[in-house]
Amino acid sequence: MVRERETPKQQQQVSYTVEQLVAVNPYNPDILPDLENYVNEQVSSQTYSLDANLCLLRLYQFEPERMSTQIVVRILVKACLSSSLYLFRIMYQLGSRLGYVVPNAFFSFFPPAFLQALMAMPAPDFSLCLFLIPERVQMEEQFKTLIVLSHYLETGRFRQFWDEAAKNRHIVEAVPGFEQAIQTYAIHVLSLTYQKIPRPVLAEAINIEGLSLDKFLEHQAANSGWILEKGHGRGQLIVLPRNEFNHPELKKSAADSVPLEHITRIFPILG
Repeated sequence: MVRERETPKQQQQVSYTVEQLVAVNPYNPDILPDLENYVNEQVSSQTYSLDANLCLLRLYQFEPERMSTQIVVRILVKACLSSSLYLFRIMYQLGSRLGYVVPNAFFSFFPPAFLQALMAMPAPDFSLCLFLIPERVQMEEQFKTLIVLSHYLETGRFRQFWDEAAKNRHIVEAVPGFEQAIQTYAIHVLSLTYQKIPRPVLAEAINIEGLSLDKFLEHQAANSGWILEKGHGRGQLIVLPRNEFNHPELKKSAADSVPLEHITRIFPILG
């Protein structure tokens, strides 16, 4: 009986994730389609990868003829959402250290020294992406709009943001969940700034009014610990949950845990 020869095993094709492709060979133009598909995946799944998006923008620099304006817009919209919260946290922390109370529209109240300190901080996502986009592309109307929207978010000018976004819905609607993400960001900013917030300020920040706002407040009171003080209309106040930002006494200072005698021991060394 003739023994059958064993057929050689088929060579298994190794599949890599986008993150692995970026880490192994970020300047390989062959991965450009994978990176573009990954941007669309981020949009649909509401996820985010700065490294992959920066890699794609760098490849566009080497091969500008392959640049997709639609993909670049989506990258900037995603980066815009990520950058705003980062910048506000920096501004709040710096302002607290310098002794300034941070209002809703806070940039105009800050001294030059504070703004210089802010400029020395690491660049946020939106700026990192923008630096990799050619100037001629940035001059297109939709990119100008995104730059303006990003600025309004970074400076807490929510009314201006919503007005501008309403004029350019075709841009912001390119990313599903954009409006909800901005509302979540605005609520987070307000929770860092206010202990009690007037109803009109909240309505302006999240762009919700009337019965829709009533339902929203009821939901937040039932699920997020908000307290609705008695009152109606514009005079109503909403008590936001306590945190270390709107109630500084809750913040634990690392310096408080160091005994004074330990600190005094270093004085002779410094002298």
